[in-house]
Amino acid sequence: MAALAEKIKHLVTRVEENNRWRQKECINLIPSETTPSPLVKLCEISDPSGRYAEHRTMKGKEIYFYQGINFIRDVEEELREEMSRYFDCPRVELRTISGQMANEVVFKAMVKFVNRDRNEGEPFRKLKLVMNNELTKGGHLSSQPMGALFNYVEEDPQTGKEHVINFPVRKDCLYKTDTDALAKLLEQHKPELIVFGKSMFLHKEPVEFVHGIIKDWDPKPVVMYDMAHVLGLYGVLQEPFREGTDIVTGSTHKTFFGPQRGVIASSIPKGSPLVKLWLDIKSRAFPGSTSNHHLGTLLALLMAAYEMNEFKTDYQTQIRKNAHAYARALKDHGIQVEGDEADGFTETHQVVIRVSKHGNGMDLAQTLEDNNIVTNYQALPDDKTFLEASGIRMGVQEMTRFGMKENDFEKLSEFVADVLIKKANVKEKVKALRQQFLEMHYCLPADEAADLGAKVLASIFPKKEFFTRLVNNLEQFVKVQ
Repeated sequence: MAALAEKIKHLVTRVEENNRWRQKECINLIPSETTPSPLVKLCEISDPSGRYAEHRTMKGKEIYFYQGINFIRDVEEELREEMSRYFDCPRVELRTISGQMANEVVFKAMVKFVNRDRNEGEPFRKLKLVMNNELTKGGHLSSQPMGALFNYVEEDPQTGKEHVINFPVRKDCLYKTDTDALAKLLEQHKPELIVFGKSMFLHKEPVEFVHGIIKDWDPKPVVMYDMAHVLGLYGVLQEPFREGTDIVTGSTHKTFFGPQRGVIASSIPKGSPLVKLWLDIKSRAFPGSTSNHHLGTLLALLMAAYEMNEFKTDYQTQIRKNAHAYARALKDHGIQVEGDEADGFTETHQVVIRVSKHGNGMDLAQTLEDNNIVTNYQALPDDKTFLEASGIRMGVQEMTRFGMKENDFEKLSEFVADVLIKKANVKEKVKALRQQFLEMHYCLPADEAADLGAKVLASIFPKKEFFTRLVNNLEQFVKVQ
């Protein structure tokens, strides 16, 4: 027992130190992360965490296979309504627990869908041809044959590789699609599935352009948009369903306000042949890919969806302002900023810089971390390998939510330039800057949220004595701090 207590104390100390470092001393700029609001976090550790609520549609009725699920059943239905409102679409599948899983569920469903009408004795086939963004050009890993697309697309007999073709990029801007070349590729290859979306994501995807070409094809390709990185920018960046997308997938924890989960949404109308594809998506979500789909994070996502639907416009507007201001300031400080300058270098939350004249991207990302600026190194489209990355990728979303505005990102750009160009140590300056931004924005005010959070926290612990002691110790700890 003594040894166990010692291990636990040691771990708690490390947890405390990491929390303090990331939440009070660092400027967090990784574009695929965010800090949820306190109420979202408290929902995540509430009673549904660890529970089960398996369900599926059988004979037109939703059947649940566990008891004690009335609350979480209502939560899932309400969350579906909130997400349908956010996307302005009729269909939402909520049971995937990551963006990667959301993509894999769609790929599985596509294979099932294209085999629905095969003749008796005809072999079960994979997808004939998929078009996506190339990994080295910013494409998302989960849409690659080495990722979630693995084993769902046929091999090209001439190359022995999966039959995947990539969106061509412009020579003058490697982060935008060459639409003239794209039109020719589409007509030549006629892909069965077209997947938009990136992880190095600076500019809009040519959804409307592609829709104009394929809309009268028979059969028409299924158009999917992996919005993992830009889900929280839905509407201000693009409105994929209005532009011709059939399916949107995404992570709920990057630019969206939520915990780590995935979502699939669709504009497929009643009467469409793709209604059967939606049925396949639902069945591949459960029982095809999940059993327990992490009900604590499901509840937390509902709280996050409330926040996002309330503050969406203000948040998205500030994201764009901050990203443009940050990119311009970095450029003014002598750092090479990627993307089309005519669009302010970026149309999303991401800012990408080329650092090869200052050193290796991997090493410089570590140097920035040593100065409490957390980013990630990034292979740029003309790099040979990820291990020789000449770029650094950053996102403004998390610090925007903590209240940073344009002038604050301009100040931050000075610190980044000092580290990269002057090889200066700015750690204490960064810590001082972060101290100005400790309160979450685009959610309930802190005082109101604290009162509600206390009720949730008190309800989590069966023994009143435990909660009372926890609160008393917390008060003493805060005084010491």
